[in-house]
Amino acid sequence: MKKLLISTAFLGLAAVMPAKAADYIIDYKGAHASVNFKVKHLGYSWLTGRFNEFDGKFSYDDSNVAASKISITIETASVDSNHAERDKHLKTDDFLDVTKFSTATFVSTKVEDQGNGKLAITGNFTLQGITKELVIDAVKIGEGDDPWGGYRVGFSGTTAIKMSDFGYKMDFGEILFDLHIEGVRQ
Repeated sequence: MKKLLISTAFLGLAAVMPAKAADYIIDYKGAHASVNFKVKHLGYSWLTGRFNEFDGKFSYDDSNVAASKISITIETASVDSNHAERDKHLKTDDFLDVTKFSTATFVSTKVEDQGNGKLAITGNFTLQGITKELVIDAVKIGEGDDPWGGYRVGFSGTTAIKMSDFGYKMDFGEILFDLHIEGVRQ
């Protein structure tokens, strides 16, 4: 009888304790996420910008970070460098070729916990039909209940790609990415 009571109590406790693993949708609609970039302009200064339209999802388990996954799709025509004429040029086949390649994607293949909230997210990045492996150096910002009755977790990260690796006709070296992702638990 004692074992039955202990087992029943454990099952009841397990039923009210939330599971740590969860799926999240990136909150890009609420402007709680951003995909920013910068690249040297002719070697003289930094050109900065962002992609205004993207979406994605991720799975995150604080107790088993290696099981985490993330996928993001970026609408390349949403490039915004705060200059309409330049954006028009960025959309041509000199750079993003948005007519032929309307999206860029990132799909993780491995997530490593580096301690103190730091993560190394390895994955396949596809841009202009070319896929290369890259690593995002990320950090967990925080997580918890939001004022609307949901639950959120947020991360920031940085990575870089070589323009020459993705077939750009004009090559100014590296594009540096600054990423901010806030997810709403589903």
